[in-house]
Amino acid sequence: MTLGIGLMMFPALMVCIFIGFPVAFSLMGVALFFGYFRFGDALVHQLVSKVDDVASYYVLAAVPLFVFMGAMLERSGIAERLFEAIHLWTRRLPGGLAVGTVILCVVFAAASGVVGATESVVGLLAIPVMLRYAYDKGLISGTICAGGSLGTIIPPSVVVVILGPVADVSVGDLFVGMLFPGLILAGLYVVYILGRCLIRPQDGPSLPPDENEPSLLRKLYITATALIPPLVLIFAVLGTIMLGWATPTEAAATGAIGTVIMTLIYRNFSFAIMQEAFLKTLQITAMILTILLGGVMFAGVFVALGGISAVQNLLEAANLTAWPTMLILMLIAFIAGFVLDLISIVLIIIPIAITVLRAMGVNDVWFCIMFLVVIQTSYLTPPMAPAIFYLRGISPPEIRLSDMYRGVVPFIALEFICLGLVMVFPEIALWLPSVVFETPMKPAMPP
Repeated sequence: MTLGIGLMMFPALMVCIFIGFPVAFSLMGVALFFGYFRFGDALVHQLVSKVDDVASYYVLAAVPLFVFMGAMLERSGIAERLFEAIHLWTRRLPGGLAVGTVILCVVFAAASGVVGATESVVGLLAIPVMLRYAYDKGLISGTICAGGSLGTIIPPSVVVVILGPVADVSVGDLFVGMLFPGLILAGLYVVYILGRCLIRPQDGPSLPPDENEPSLLRKLYITATALIPPLVLIFAVLGTIMLGWATPTEAAATGAIGTVIMTLIYRNFSFAIMQEAFLKTLQITAMILTILLGGVMFAGVFVALGGISAVQNLLEAANLTAWPTMLILMLIAFIAGFVLDLISIVLIIIPIAITVLRAMGVNDVWFCIMFLVVIQTSYLTPPMAPAIFYLRGISPPEIRLSDMYRGVVPFIALEFICLGLVMVFPEIALWLPSVVFETPMKPAMPP
């Protein structure tokens, strides 16, 4: 009977979410209801211990620091300078404005770690310019949505800071392991844009020669002044982690200080901007940690009710091996992305998926990186598509919702190609962590 009660928690959770309750309170409410029904007053001690567990996750101190980095970078002026510098080199290419936008998204994502910040800042800069040069509205929409979502798979990522403790996997291993998949995905975007605009020049025309175009030396100077500060910031975060000089939390603190210094260098610093960044950091961090606490409570009660054992029994009864089990779990995560935010998907699915797949001998780091690609894909996929809702908030009226839906479809296909590459060639995700941290990785799949 207890096993059946545990499995009923998921339908109850979905009902609460579809009714309109916030995800965090839905998770907490379902945990309280089912836990009290089974354990009575003893549930209080279990939930208090979960609060203590969340408060004890040292790595979670990186969350407000990365959020603060993103908030300050939005106001630092770095995006405008990078936009100008990158497009000096890409403007003459087919679809050059879109190619430059993807490159800008990669740099900005690597410097901030916050998905929404990248899409909003880059979209506000790139959309008016691409519209001015008559770019296809679907290509504009797909480029901004897909490029903005790279913050999920390009390190450092706030989602990974949550994923690591929940999956009991090193955040450093995930940061380093996701680097190649993220760059491959961005490369696929660039190749697609170039190929499409070569075949259909009207979708993304190259810009005509400009009589006021700066000289080569001037281009190099503009690029250096725009690119060196964010590259130093990226090294301060990712480089120090990869070299073993700092933990993710310490690197995030270095990055937070670096963004303040950058606003001073670019002469955009003011106490009003600092106050806005602090308030935004407080709001987003409170939201993330409340959802995290709800997820930990939900997972704790689910495990105590024997939910994990019930899932394992169902899989054993189905006589599934590791591959089909993993594919089913990723399909569930993809579908969940239609209605849930990224962090909620991590908190609900990862505790079950990691426990089941770990018992089958699947490499944790490999699965977590594929999981990130899957939830990034669901982030783009209609009908919910959070990336499209971000875009709707910043796009002009001439870009319609139908343009956005049409535009993201090719990029969703590219996400699945990247996922397939990581599945077939696990070394894409596992080789770099084994080299950087000099620790042998266990095989992706059991022999």
